[in-house]
Parts: sequence; structure tokens; C-alpha cells
Amino acid sequence: MVSLDVRTRVDADIRPIDAVSFFGDELPALIVERAGLAAPGAAELDLQPFTVATPAGTWTLARDDGGFTVTPDDTGAARVQLDGEQLADIVNDLSTPMTLVTSGRLRMDRGDLGDFLDWWVVLRSLIDGRPAHTAGSVEFRDPDGAPLDLHRTFSPDDDDEEMAHFLAEAGFLHVGGLFDADEMRAVARDIDAAFAHYEPDDGHSWWARTATGEHRAVRLQGFERYSPTTAAVLEDERLLRLGRLTGDEYEPPESIEALEKPIGVVEGISDLPWHKDCSLGRHSYRCCSLTVGVSVTDADASSGQLAVVAGSHRALVQPAFVRSVWGLPVVDLPTRAGDITVHCSCTLHMSHAPVTRERRVMYTGFRLSDPEGRAVAGEDEIRRVREQSYKTVSQKPGHISAS
Repeated sequence: MVSLDVRTRVDADIRPIDAVSFFGDELPALIVERAGLAAPGAAELDLQPFTVATPAGTWTLARDDGGFTVTPDDTGAARVQLDGEQLADIVNDLSTPMTLVTSGRLRMDRGDLGDFLDWWVVLRSLIDGRPAHTAGSVEFRDPDGAPLDLHRTFSPDDDDEEMAHFLAEAGFLHVGGLFDADEMRAVARDIDAAFAHYEPDDGHSWWARTATGEHRAVRLQGFERYSPTTAAVLEDERLLRLGRLTGDEYEPPESIEALEKPIGVVEGISDLPWHKDCSLGRHSYRCCSLTVGVSVTDADASSGQLAVVAGSHRALVQPAFVRSVWGLPVVDLPTRAGDITVHCSCTLHMSHAPVTRERRVMYTGFRLSDPEGRAVAGEDEIRRVREQSYKTVSQKPGHISAS
């Protein structure tokens, strides 16, 4: 059976990072050993010299003759300031540049977020021993070796092994009619009634304001408490089957969120731009978990459908936004009420803003089990930071794209 478990670290691996030793000794040694993994991807990204300023010193990273150099100077076209804790978190894969953005702590004197994200890919390649993505390196094949139809919608009667193979290749899955329309209508009625149990700043809901001035709840956490139909869904064999598609040991979901996507949101979080669920860090500690969306209402291009970047779970690329140079296909996932979508935690995905019809959807997921007592420290912090609004970031024309 296929496996989606790409974890390489446990919390016991977290270590102190001394900036002088890291930039002076450790990183140069990694460059000698692993430059071949990172250099082709860095060349495609056309990386320019990048300076990291820390309280212990300042160093500039640059490409050089198929490799990289680290020099103790301040000559980079872009420059980021990191304190000791931030540097350690980046090296230990506890955070990413997106963590600093969403928490309002990114400090760049020159250049922009795109420069930092691109060099983050190089650092992860060197530290983790993973090849940086290059265009054409990810292919999509069915079990017989033929090109995979990335727009396939599976039915509940399709073979588990076929679904698992598709999920492993593409990083997502669409199953039509897993639940029936009557069940989803019952869920919709429960959503209507559940709004009364939530209020702003209750710690269990997200709120947004629309152009008409309405302040509306857009995400109801722990929704199964107010919906008998949804509570039954969490224990339904149709859902639990998804966690057994691969050879990995996934924990059954314990809770579910109900989302309502209004038209014309001008304030707050409703529709997220391109991101991986591990975009704030800990990819090597927790991926791939599976996120499952249950469509309560229909969704298409004008009513808030999901979109994914096929194969991005297999590619070491920046964990937010999309770049056309990657050569990875963007796939829209229109759904009918009762359909489900599944995506890996490191598959880039986004939700379109509805423009003609509002959408309702529920999200839950399967987390990899921890048979060896793997700790999950930091999960609450990741969840807290994710719930903060993405801040506006400067973008070079053609350098970073959210479409």
C-alpha cells in the first residue's frame, strides 16, 4: 500500500542553534555535501544574494558555480532580521517565513517576502536533504503508467487502491455523492440553528464583515455539538474509510468545523489564499495529515469552490502562494452537496471567494498516529497563528502569484 507519511523528526530532535556556528560551520558543510540537491531549483528561481542579520552577526547567502557561498557581510539584495529564537525555529522546521508574516513579526529591510520564501526552500533542501523542486520533476501516472486524469471524480463504489494511488500521486481526491442530499439539508438546518451558540471572540468561531456591514460567523468549530447528523458523520464508515486508504495509521477525526462563505467579505478571514496546511512550520514532524471537506451546498467557480496545486505535496516549494515556473497544474474542484474532497496537509490549496451564491462546507481531518510517542508540542500555537488574518505582502510582478 502507498504511504503519505513523510515525517523525519520528533520533538526530541529540536536543538539549540548558535548563529555563529550555524553560518560559520554547519551550513558551509551542508553546502559541500548537498548543494546538488538545492542548486538546480535555486537556478530556476534565479535567486539573488540574501542577507540574514542576527544579534550574533550578519551573513549573506549567494549562488556560486553550481553551489552556494556564505560570507560574513551585509551585501544581499534582500535582507531579513531574525532574533536567535526565530533563527532556531526556522532551522528546526518549527516555523517558516509565513509564520513571521501572519504573526506580524517579519522584519525585512530590503527585498520582499518572495526573496525570503525562495531562500527558505534552499535552506530546507540543505538542512533536510530534500531536492528543491524543478519544473518537470513531478509526473502524474496511473497504476499502469499512463497519464493520470487529474480531473477525475471518484464514486463511492470505486476501488480503495485506485483512490489511494490517485491521492498519493496528486495530493488530493474528489469523491462524488459520498453523502446524500437529504443528509446535507439536515446539516444546513443545524447550521442555521447553531449560529445562536457562537459569538465574536468566543475562541470557537471566526467572524467576518461584509461590504453591506454585516458581521457574520464564518467558521463554527466543534459544530458536531449542535448537529446530531454531523456527529453521526464523524463515526460513519463512509468517512472513516478515507483514513484507511493508505497504509498509514491515521487517527479518526474527533471534531468538525462548519463554514459559511458569504459574498463580499471585506474584513476578517473567510477565503484563504494559496497555502499549505504546514505553511507555518512542522512539516517534517506532522505531514501528511489529511483534510476532508464535506460539501453541504454545491460549489463552483462563482460560489467558493476549492482549488489545489496537483503534486505540490511531493515538491519542495515555498509553502504559500503559487509560482508558474514550477510547472505544477492548478486544479479546480467543483462539488455537489454530499461530495467530499481530501487533500494532504502539504498540498497547496485555496478557496475562491463566492460572487453569485454563498457556500456551506464542513471540514475535518485525519492525523497520523504517534505509535512511538511522538510529541505534538506547538500544535496549539500553529492553530492560533493560522487563525490570524494573512497580512498584505508586497509582491514582485511575476514573482509571486496567488492564481
